[in-house]
Amino acid sequence: MDSVRPTKLEFAVQMTCERCAVKVRAALEGKPGVTSVSIDVGKEEVLVESALTSAEVQALIESTGRRAVLKGIGGLEQDLGSAVAMLAGVGKIQGVVRFLQLSEERCLIDGTIDGLEPGPHGLHVHTLGDLTLGCLSCGEHYNPFGRQHGGPGDSERHVGDLGNIVAGPDGRASFRQEDRQLKVWDVIGRSLVVDAEEDDLGRGNHPLSKQTGNSGERLACGIIARSAGLFQNPKQICACDGVTLWEERDRPIAGKGRSKANTETPAAHL
Repeated sequence: MDSVRPTKLEFAVQMTCERCAVKVRAALEGKPGVTSVSIDVGKEEVLVESALTSAEVQALIESTGRRAVLKGIGGLEQDLGSAVAMLAGVGKIQGVVRFLQLSEERCLIDGTIDGLEPGPHGLHVHTLGDLTLGCLSCGEHYNPFGRQHGGPGDSERHVGDLGNIVAGPDGRASFRQEDRQLKVWDVIGRSLVVDAEEDDLGRGNHPLSKQTGNSGERLACGIIARSAGLFQNPKQICACDGVTLWEERDRPIAGKGRSKANTETPAAHL
């Protein structure tokens, strides 16, 4: 896993006047990790170049009282593909994790997962995109070269070994990392799984250490699907359920409470 370079984040932001733009710009410019900000009020669009997670940038924008929705993510140069996994599982756990292939050697992973127990949790790409039995049918870690389990910085590891994410006291894990073994085109159609316990990165004494990192049961999972890059998502309303861009922002990412007919389920705020 390498240090993370800046990327471009495209947000739709509710703005009606130049005063709105001034407030959004003030919330972003000069903040550590933010390199540049471009705002188009007419298109209700904010483009941010940043090394922060998408959730951190979204929080800065929304600190002005305006809702923001991430529409696209891209590298500073032409990227080679992007994907997204929407995770759901035990209890109120849900999240969104995005993958962006910055180059042949570097894949950016940017995500936010809510509803976790505070502390570290193993995160892995699994071989199968099969949720018929929930996370149990996702298969084993994606391991095309038949290697032992390891950490994301190890040469001896499963390609799907992404190490640990850490949830804070509020149960939210927000993370951004780069990986040199993962390729977006290889994982589309597979699944992403977050586990109950910390991954020991293959360094423990447990019999499962070299197989799974002994990271416990599978808590939440989602299928990795192809997604839009920068300026490739013109959506204003979802044709499948009639939810507008701004309504979608205030609803769960999937399942009960998503449709317009049900407003009881609280928003995931992802």
